[in-house]
Amino acid sequence: MNTADRLTRLLDIDLAIIQAPMAGASTAELAAAVSNAGGLGSLGTAMMTPSEVRAQTGALRALTNKPFNLNFFVHAEPDIASHDGAAMRGALKPYFDERGLGEVPEPASPAPAFNDEMLELVLELRPRVASFHFGLPGTHAVKALKEAGIVVLGSATTAAEARALETGGADAIVAQGHEAGGHRGTFLDHVDLGTVGTMALVPQVVDAVSVPVIAAGGIGDARGVAAAFMLGAAGVQLGTAYLACPEAGIHTVHRKALTEASDHSTVVTKLFSGRPARAIRNRLTEELHSLEALTAPFPAQRALVAPLARVSAKENRAEFMPLWSGQAAALSKPEPAAEKTLRLIREAEKLMGR
Repeated sequence: MNTADRLTRLLDIDLAIIQAPMAGASTAELAAAVSNAGGLGSLGTAMMTPSEVRAQTGALRALTNKPFNLNFFVHAEPDIASHDGAAMRGALKPYFDERGLGEVPEPASPAPAFNDEMLELVLELRPRVASFHFGLPGTHAVKALKEAGIVVLGSATTAAEARALETGGADAIVAQGHEAGGHRGTFLDHVDLGTVGTMALVPQVVDAVSVPVIAAGGIGDARGVAAAFMLGAAGVQLGTAYLACPEAGIHTVHRKALTEASDHSTVVTKLFSGRPARAIRNRLTEELHSLEALTAPFPAQRALVAPLARVSAKENRAEFMPLWSGQAAALSKPEPAAEKTLRLIREAEKLMGR
């Protein structure tokens, strides 16, 4: 059995391609299109309430009877009480005054991380796959998920993290290179570390663990897909490439920014959430770049900038919006998700002489 066969059998899919969860941008329509094409569609449920997770899963199930993935964050709850937010709130105040938004909010956590209530819901919903960012949930949760027949995936940004995930019960590992858009999955080291590129990371993770490895980060076309398989990956996970699809739930400003992005358009920033995440540069990231160390702990920083993001969206301006993107946005084609899924695999196989 080759490496891709190991993964497709594990996930019960036909094609070794996964649509990245992308909380806030993944939709039931996008996930269903990828799953129906033979890949694994995903919903990013981070920051959703249990009722929202139930509703979105129901919407997805109405569109496909194929396997899909529900993704969760497993970060530690932020210690807001010991954080002094005065400096960051002071830095944001001129922007709030400029837009007439009143006082800058205090840091606040929008929703709890994966907990026992959410675990019970996932056990009830029974997705084929549950994936996790920033590590894995507690041992009891992983055990319960696996006993229920749910495949557990975790994201690693280093070989050491990959080994920790395998030891913790992960059935397969997403090796997230530094080129990837959105939040860095680093969980063992300081959040600012875990900066290994995909080309270097994937083969080292493949050598470090015995479970299937899924390459992610900077894979924008069939050449990247083929390269990932040549590096030993059993599958690929694409995020930014799927943001270009019409089924993705992103603002028109975000969509336009993706079409205009180059290889150096992005920056890894904590300003939107309190953890490093790759996004397209805008006014906020450029003017407050020197204040990265002052952000509130993840995800409490989000409350401070959310009013600015909302007014930017309303005004159709990119200035303060979190425009998540990987470094390969320029390679992504705006095509339906099912067509993209099939085309990428077909072209990659041709490149590999299959």
